[in-house]
Amino acid sequence: MKRGNSVYIVYRNSPRSYLTSTMTDRFDCYYCRDNLHGKKYVKKDDKHVCTKCFDKLCANTCAECRRPIGADAKELHHKNRYWHEDCFRCAKCYKPLASEPFSARDDGKIMCGKCGSREDGNRCQGCYKVVMPGSQNVEYKNKVWHEECFTCFECKQPIRTQSFLTKGDDIYCAPCHEKKFAKKCFHCKQPITSGGISYQDQPWHSECFVCQTCRKPLAGARFTSHENNVYCVDCYKTDVAKKCHGCKNPITGFGHGTNVVNYEGYSWHEYCFNCKRCSLSLANKRFVINGDHIYCPDCAKKL
Repeated sequence: MKRGNSVYIVYRNSPRSYLTSTMTDRFDCYYCRDNLHGKKYVKKDDKHVCTKCFDKLCANTCAECRRPIGADAKELHHKNRYWHEDCFRCAKCYKPLASEPFSARDDGKIMCGKCGSREDGNRCQGCYKVVMPGSQNVEYKNKVWHEECFTCFECKQPIRTQSFLTKGDDIYCAPCHEKKFAKKCFHCKQPITSGGISYQDQPWHSECFVCQTCRKPLAGARFTSHENNVYCVDCYKTDVAKKCHGCKNPITGFGHGTNVVNYEGYSWHEYCFNCKRCSLSLANKRFVINGDHIYCPDCAKKL
C-alpha cells in the first residue's frame, strides 16, 4: 500500500494454518521437532515453525514497543523496520497510521502528515511557530510570517496588503515610517513624504515654500527671506525692504546696489550715498549730514 512521501507498508497476513491429511508422514517444527499435524504453523525461510518457536526465535521486534511481533499479530513493515499495527502511530499526536499517510523522519520517528508539516515547515519570524502549508502568510527576503504576525514595529497592527518600509531589521507601515523617520517641513512641521525643497539646510514642502505675502510658489523663482519668512522679489520690494534715503526706492539686495550704508536709522544704496553738492561717493569715507542730505567735508565747509 502506498503512503505519503512514496513510503510503502507491507502487511504480513496471519500465519497460514495447515491441517495434514496424511497422518503417516512426519511433519515437525524445524526447531523443537514438535509434530505439526493438525496445528498452526508459520513458514519461515522455507522452514516450518510452530507458533511458539516462531514467537520465541523468529519474530521481528516492534520498533515502538520493542516486543516481538507474534505469529497471530498484524505486522507493518517500512524500510527494514517493523511495528505492531497498534504501535504504528504518530510520534507527536499518537494518531494510528496503519491506513493513513505518514512521513518517516531521519531520527526514525513516524509522523502523520499534519505533525510532519509542523515539524518540518518554515518558522514564523514573529511567533516562531510553524507556518502550515496553505495558511495565509507573508514572505519577505526569504523569511516567512503568519499574516497576523507581520506587524508594524511602531503601531503593532498587521500590515496585510498595505505598503511597508524597513529600517534595519524592523518593519513599519507607511504612516508610521513617515511619522518616525521622514523629514519635517520647516514651515508646517509635517512629514515630507516625497519631493520637497531644501533652503538654508532646512526641508520644506513645495507647497509650503511660497511668498509670505502673495502666496506665489517660489520653487525655481528668485526670492529672499526676512525674519524666517520668504518673499518673492516684488512683495519684498513693496512690503519688507527698507527705502533708500537717497533715491527713495527699495533696497532689495538684488543685482546692482547690493551694498548698503546704514546711519542713524537711515539706509542708502551704496551708489546713492554721495555728496549732495559734488556727487563724490562717500562710502567708507568721512561725511557730514545737514538736514536730509549728506556732504563731503569740503562741500560742508562751503555751506
